[in-house]
Amino acid sequence: MFKELYKILKRTFSTGFRVGLFLTAIAFILYKVDFPIFQAIELKAYDVHMKSRGVVEPGPEVVIVAIDEKSVDELGRWPWPRSVMASLVDKLNEYDAGVVAFDAIFSEVGDSSGMKVIRSIKSKVADTNPALKADLEAMEREADDDAAFARALERYGYAVLGYFFHTSFEDIEHNAEDLREEETTIAPSRFAIVRSMDGGDNQTEIIPWAAGYESNIPVLNDAVTSFGYFNIKPDDDGVIRKVPLITQMDDGIYPHLSLEAIRTYAGSPPLILNTEEVGINSIDIGPGNTVPTDIAGSVLVNFRGPKGTFPYISITDIVHGRVDRSEIEGRIVLVGATAIGIYDMRVTPFDGIFPGVEIHANVIDNILGDDFMKLSDWPVIYEIGLILFFGIFLSFVMPRLNAFYASIVTLAMAFGYYLANDYIFTHMNIWLTIVYPMLTIFIVSAGVSTFQFMKEESKKREIRDAFGHYVAPSLVDQITKQPEKLELGGVEKELTIFFSDIRGFTSISEGLEPHALVKLINDYLTPMTEIVLASGGTVDKYIGDAIMAFWGAPIDMEDHAEKGCETALDMMERLAELSVEWSREGLPVIDIGIGMCTGRATVGNMGSHTRFDYTVMGDTVNLGSRLEGINKLYGTHIIVARPTYMAAKTGFIFRELDCVRVKGKMVPIEIYELMGRSDATDFALLKAEFELGLSAYRARDWDKAESHFNGCLDIKPEDPPAEVFLKRVSALREDDPGEGWDGVFVLTTK
Repeated sequence: MFKELYKILKRTFSTGFRVGLFLTAIAFILYKVDFPIFQAIELKAYDVHMKSRGVVEPGPEVVIVAIDEKSVDELGRWPWPRSVMASLVDKLNEYDAGVVAFDAIFSEVGDSSGMKVIRSIKSKVADTNPALKADLEAMEREADDDAAFARALERYGYAVLGYFFHTSFEDIEHNAEDLREEETTIAPSRFAIVRSMDGGDNQTEIIPWAAGYESNIPVLNDAVTSFGYFNIKPDDDGVIRKVPLITQMDDGIYPHLSLEAIRTYAGSPPLILNTEEVGINSIDIGPGNTVPTDIAGSVLVNFRGPKGTFPYISITDIVHGRVDRSEIEGRIVLVGATAIGIYDMRVTPFDGIFPGVEIHANVIDNILGDDFMKLSDWPVIYEIGLILFFGIFLSFVMPRLNAFYASIVTLAMAFGYYLANDYIFTHMNIWLTIVYPMLTIFIVSAGVSTFQFMKEESKKREIRDAFGHYVAPSLVDQITKQPEKLELGGVEKELTIFFSDIRGFTSISEGLEPHALVKLINDYLTPMTEIVLASGGTVDKYIGDAIMAFWGAPIDMEDHAEKGCETALDMMERLAELSVEWSREGLPVIDIGIGMCTGRATVGNMGSHTRFDYTVMGDTVNLGSRLEGINKLYGTHIIVARPTYMAAKTGFIFRELDCVRVKGKMVPIEIYELMGRSDATDFALLKAEFELGLSAYRARDWDKAESHFNGCLDIKPEDPPAEVFLKRVSALREDDPGEGWDGVFVLTTK
């Protein structure tokens, strides 16, 4: 299934780049569809930005006068008699508050116990005692808490009463006419001017609409001229992140409580709503004070911090005169509930329990400090641009990286974008999308990496199939883990080439039955091959009874010469063990010759498109084959060229054997016999004696050479190389080559 899936993908998208472009298109489609889950993640990202930024010190203009637990404990259960509110306003007036805005509604007539008694007596007196009735009416007016509250508002003159809109006709169908008839009450605060910024029609259809509104009792409404609604609509996850500064009802457009508080604070200039083709552009609160909004007239709240970031004062402390004048003077005072029992609590990015009145404080502080959270001026172009940039960039880069670096690049891009996004949010107050660029990064990275993984797995299977019969399983694993080490098609590398051949194989084969011959060859080739593979070598081919192998490819191997020498000695040792077994079975004993040469050779897949072999070619290969055959002349088993000797001499014992000129080559080569490992001390005397004889031989000191070669036979009675040179010395003594002789032995056959 895995293989078939890869084949389908490979046919459709032949490269990782195409896969990346395809996945970029998928990310773009997801962006256009804009699934709710991604919207929710984007909103949570806003909250994370806000929290990570931390607290921002608010300006000094706003103070919250709280209906808190302390005030409830001292003044009684809410709602309080309007006389308390009258005392509050009078105290705030005395402290010279700049503006008092109520995040509360007084929609029902106050009902004090004193009023009830007076009205009861008044009803009994009726018209029988006009003087008493007049006194009672005067007392009624004096005891009317609502009137007292209204008089306090009139004396102060800078109060803003709050109200709220109903957004559904179903909510007000039982009382729709009464609610809508009161529209003239809040009319003084509605927008005076709606103007187009681009010369087109005023686009106000996108503004939130209201079915009706709930206001304060008439006596209070008549006492003031400023009104603002305090509706706040949370996002789909229940968190308050933005506040609608405007709402329309019928033909009028009305300001939010925070907006009206600022307008009153600024001397009550007319509110101007600026529109453009796509919706709302901004709101002007007098000259030089412009509030940028989204197209629906809302602002993102740049929350200053968690609950309690703004100064709070208990109402009871103001009423009882326990507040310093400097805490109130000249400030915008927001009156609202913070006692949890009254439940005017909202959820914000900072807190799960956040007083609604402090949300208004944040909005006011944002406007006065010109410190808004803003969306990008070109959100769609920005978002699409990032999706395309990340998608195309990763499509180009990812196929060129291995898994480790691909993951590093992915994480670096994602983390880098998050840091940049967070920096822009924190220091520039711009909320940029994070979900879709991040989604593009991970979709393209994961998709291309998966495709590359599937591609590499397919390539590994091909490599295993191609090399499983030639190299050791451990080496196949290395190749599949590092396929870049395998240069298919031919590359020149430093290698050690190995040839071994059975001596007299023709005679052996003639004396055996076919099945016995096959068994003998298999019994020989199997352990010899295992030795090659165990050392990390590659079996190039079998040439009848001969084995051709090499080290240094396809995996680079610095000690390839040592590996070849170790293999040759292991083969000779294993052959000795096999010979004992064959003798017991009545089979002929096998002897072999080995030739090795180290040097540059071309290695790779060579042949035709339909049939090829992973093999080596070059002079080094030819010389290795020649050296194997030279063993017959010297009676040796392992002959290596000088480069092999130089690369492996520290771990093995070699003796210089001769300097020969092979057929077809003008340059002579030095050849060495591999005698054993460096710890085999029994070869030391023979090596030293032979090389002394060889030195005398090249100096044409025949007597001395003969003496040393005879000394070799004393050490090892049957030392074929010494016997070969004794014969040469005897011949050269009779026919001296003269002073120009270079000591090189010329081979006349291959």
